[in-house]
Amino acid sequence: MTASGRLSVLIIGAGFGGIGMAIELRRNGIHEVIILERAADLGGVWRENTYPGAACDVPSPLYSFSFEPKPDWPQRYSGRDAIHAYLRGVAERNGVFDAIQFGAEVTEAVFDEGTGQWTVHTADGTARTVDVVISAVGQLSRPALPNIPGIDTFAGPAFHSAEWDHTVELSGKRVACVGTGASAIQYVPEIQPKVARLTLFQRTAAWVIPKFDTDYSPIQHRLFARLPGALLVERFGWWAIAELVALGLVEFPAITGVVAGLATRHLRKQVTDPELRAKLTPDYPIGCKRGLFSNDYYPALTQPNVRVETAAITEVVPEGVRTADGALHEADVIIYGTGFKGTEFLWPMRIYGRGGRELSEAWAGGAHAYYGISVPDFPNLFLVYGPNTNLGVGSIIYMIESQTRYIRQAVQLLGRRPGRTLEVRAAREERFNTALQRRLARTPWNFCSSWYRTAEGRITNNWPGPQISYRRRIRKLDPDDYVLA
Repeated sequence: MTASGRLSVLIIGAGFGGIGMAIELRRNGIHEVIILERAADLGGVWRENTYPGAACDVPSPLYSFSFEPKPDWPQRYSGRDAIHAYLRGVAERNGVFDAIQFGAEVTEAVFDEGTGQWTVHTADGTARTVDVVISAVGQLSRPALPNIPGIDTFAGPAFHSAEWDHTVELSGKRVACVGTGASAIQYVPEIQPKVARLTLFQRTAAWVIPKFDTDYSPIQHRLFARLPGALLVERFGWWAIAELVALGLVEFPAITGVVAGLATRHLRKQVTDPELRAKLTPDYPIGCKRGLFSNDYYPALTQPNVRVETAAITEVVPEGVRTADGALHEADVIIYGTGFKGTEFLWPMRIYGRGGRELSEAWAGGAHAYYGISVPDFPNLFLVYGPNTNLGVGSIIYMIESQTRYIRQAVQLLGRRPGRTLEVRAAREERFNTALQRRLARTPWNFCSSWYRTAEGRITNNWPGPQISYRRRIRKLDPDDYVLA
């Protein structure tokens, strides 16, 4: 408790999760809230990812808070700058900007069983004692570089797409792009017209779906502003489509079959060369890896200065990239579009709970939590966008809002019981996760390797099914699921 006798809450991370959590708490009378952000600005992935063409693959009316609709999105699928500006505006309008302490990188959090409080340490040596800790660091915050021999020997500039080096001039250069994920399909079309030669190293082909994008006109902006119901219809329509496809991932495979047909026709229409089309044809079920949306990715790959290389990379040398067929692909610049360490939740922070147990130890077999929010032996610790709350399809903002409302109820319960702690019952959490993994076993995510799964094969990231089922289950916190001590 603070000197005023009010419950103190510390949130880690100032992305969509952290900002949304702080707003939910303050709107419900919980004002002793601070947000620790390691960087000098808010935004999370939308602060970090500045690569050319960076945009969201969820329609903006849906990729936004329900309580903060934006009638003047520039496009249906808005770019990074518009999204970052939106989140900053949300923080300012809702009075939580002043709660953020920038440049505060959390290194460790330790629970004290004697006081029932957490001590949170930051890299600058500061220690803060609070009643409740809420982690909102997300799942996609740490870039993953591939484990390729010689990766540090390349003589030219090399960088990850999430750490784009804007000082490197790409015009007229030979550029090697390693990886064909959600970022690559956005920056490849942007840089292709500038470079002398682009070699795209593809390990597995992606399912690419047409992007039904459009620029919103001034007339539409005025309509959305004057008739909020019109924007709600746009939001609901895309939400309903996402929910329908989500059902196809578990219950009704015929639905994903329709999506696969759409993607196949898209490939046939945009890539007429049979050899290139064969390289770009996935050999695994749709949905196993993240589906991608683009109208200009395939056309970029058909250009004469682009080569799609499917031979495995064996090493990086000072001159470029060598593949398993012995060929040396000379390059001036290497760009790694190889995603993030999605299964290493909260790392490298060290979190110590009851009995000094470290969270990484509790998660040795793969991260798990009750509805992705609460972990046994870690009282008064809650997670936003935790294990198994990512989506194969849909808007994570919808999931975040569901979680922040649930966590707010937990904080309110603690506020009514000063000096107490709240810890999920281990049996409830285990029963939940056993059922969850049984359901996940029926999804396409089991049939190929992806960032959704650990090296041992456990799916730790995704929620199996529609978003509405998740929201319905956690709409109201059940005190019987917890021990109030």
